Amino acid sequence: MEAITLNPALATAANQRSVFVGDIKRNLSPAELYEFSLDMGEGVLADSGALCVNTGKFTGRSPQDRFIVEDDITRDSVFWGDINKPIERKYFDGLLDKMLNFLEGKTLFTRDMYAGTDPSHRLNVRVYNTMAWHNLFCANMFVQPSDDELNQFEPGFTVICVPEFKANPQEDGTRQDNFAIINMTDKIILIGGTAYSGEMKKGIFSVMNFLLPHDQDVLAMHCSANVGKQGDTALFFGLSGTGKTTLSADPERALIGDDEHGWGPDGVFNFEGGCYAKTINLSEEEEPDIWNAITFGAIVENTTFLEGTRTINFADDSLTPNTRVSYPINHILHLQPGARGAAPKNIFFLACDGLGVLPPLSKLNKEQAMFHFLSGYTSKVAGTEVGIKDPQLAFSACFGEPFMPLPPTKYAEMLGERMEKGGINVWLVNTGWTGGPFGVGSRIKLKYTRALISQAMEGNLDQIACDTMPVFGFAIPRSCPGVPSEILDPSSTWSDPEMYRQKLHFLATKFNENFQKYRGVASDGILDGAPNDNEEGMRRAG
Repeated sequence: MEAITLNPALATAANQRSVFVGDIKRNLSPAELYEFSLDMGEGVLADSGALCVNTGKFTGRSPQDRFIVEDDITRDSVFWGDINKPIERKYFDGLLDKMLNFLEGKTLFTRDMYAGTDPSHRLNVRVYNTMAWHNLFCANMFVQPSDDELNQFEPGFTVICVPEFKANPQEDGTRQDNFAIINMTDKIILIGGTAYSGEMKKGIFSVMNFLLPHDQDVLAMHCSANVGKQGDTALFFGLSGTGKTTLSADPERALIGDDEHGWGPDGVFNFEGGCYAKTINLSEEEEPDIWNAITFGAIVENTTFLEGTRTINFADDSLTPNTRVSYPINHILHLQPGARGAAPKNIFFLACDGLGVLPPLSKLNKEQAMFHFLSGYTSKVAGTEVGIKDPQLAFSACFGEPFMPLPPTKYAEMLGERMEKGGINVWLVNTGWTGGPFGVGSRIKLKYTRALISQAMEGNLDQIACDTMPVFGFAIPRSCPGVPSEILDPSSTWSDPEMYRQKLHFLATKFNENFQKYRGVASDGILDGAPNDNEEGMRRAG
């Protein structure tokens, strides 16, 4: 029997006791975790060498079941509401006590890691798992300390993830039996009732998004990032399914990271040590870097095999459209050393527009950039959250509202401060539909999106004549090498111009309705970037 004791310097009277478990497996290698996972029946091997697992009932995050303990640290800092849901301290203490009792006599896998590749801003994280593949997921997704660093490691935050443990909502203050609870004071995250591994990484992302802007003047961002041969950094903002991972995995550029970053005084740095990419309909032709990363050490979630083989069937969405792969970032060939880069030259806002209204690419001025960063428009796509089947119109502040504990205007103001220094181009990219809404139009081809982004980063669109988009006021390039000119203006792709006009005004209405909650706190400069829909008499209304 071995004992685990939470850091006594951080623990409260309710959780200062130790818990005796059957065995603790510390910082095991991927090969050792593979063996345990296979022996425990958690997964099977694909012919590529990847470990294939099933996450069970939950194949995506459950944002309605994520809570933050309301206490002296968070009470006046967190932007409380439907996204950041408070929970009383007594419920956290009660659940922690129950979870520790549940773990008595069980085997645990623990790992010490860093969140953040910049030593000046990284967070020490210790995770405890009951599932071996969860521990391998953490090994993939976070930054691994050296042996010398492990010998001196002290956790700054602890994650306890026990999918087998379920809450009692009547006793524990939760919505249902699954939960993810962040305690900023005790520096502990509790996760139970769900085996979806993304809850662990998004929990730590939420912590970083609270600590870094609040204490260290580092802008925390839900984006991917890469660097060109001239040292130019590009950022790609967008919700899951909009193309952050795919579009940042460019063989002509070095990858910093695919999901979570900070922008501090010394530039941009990755929070993670790996990638967590969607795999539905993955092909070697269109996404060779991701395809080739699915080897030994990678974990593929919720896929099936081609009949009679161990070859993964990436086209099968029978378990979920949100099929995923986790792999260490060194599985990607084109890496930026140290996973860090200079301040960005180009910023891309990715929107999977289910209405088919937005252009494939448009350039934003400063005011528009601030407005659209704070709005974070997209259509939620199937599988990224529980219950999502068809694309749904959505606004997510800073393109990552579910992970942003502070008021969204805080992040937007920090972006604005950095943009004041100049030299930054901001582009809005529609990775969704054209020629009509979902079900009528067609999805914009990935090769065209890649070409538009590549030409923008190379500066080849700077001298191209532009048209001004009605209502939104974006600059739309009239031509782009490698892209048919007729698709650049979305109004020309619809067979019914009047229907396009109606959808255009409808989308503008939704933007302005969503922004009402920021009026009174957003600056006049941000308001100047709003759609100017005269028919509805909006912009600056209220």
